[in-house]
Amino acid sequence: MVEVARTRSSYAEYVAVTQTADRKYEYVAGAIVAMSGGSIAHGRLISRVTALIGRALEGRPCIVLPADVRIRIRAADRATYPDLFVVCDVVERDPEDDHAVTNPTVIVEVLSNSTAESDRGDKFADYRRLRSLREYVLVSQAERRIDVYRRDGRRWQLDEYRAGEHAVIEALGITVAVDAVYADALGAIVA
Repeated sequence: MVEVARTRSSYAEYVAVTQTADRKYEYVAGAIVAMSGGSIAHGRLISRVTALIGRALEGRPCIVLPADVRIRIRAADRATYPDLFVVCDVVERDPEDDHAVTNPTVIVEVLSNSTAESDRGDKFADYRRLRSLREYVLVSQAERRIDVYRRDGRRWQLDEYRAGEHAVIEALGITVAVDAVYADALGAIVA
């Protein structure tokens, strides 16, 4: 990620930048940070997970939102674009940003070399500050593996799912076959 401004920017300044920008920017504690583009493998995994979750939720009162919709985390002074997220309630928008959702139920990130540390570290710490968030799902690009972090009161429990298993996403009442996520997504990249 590349920082745009070295001085602290207000959230209103950030929103103004996003309205005219030709790329996506995150807002992290006053810094406006340019997001890098993803790889083909990353994009294919996002598409696959989006399709599988969307299909599993058909007829239910949940919506799957893609990476072009941002989440505002007021408690962490952050706005970010997860790879996809699900809202199982009335969508709540941030009062200062009509394009930002504040109540995701499940967030999914596809790990890449450049984002894995943040996705497991500071970004996850910020996501945990969202009261609505029940599960955080990480999809590996390096191996057939899906990690599901599940809120249990104040604690977060990790369940790891590998090839041949079904990842359980309790907050949505669904399971996703790990092999189905990677079918046609990575081919020869992941054994």
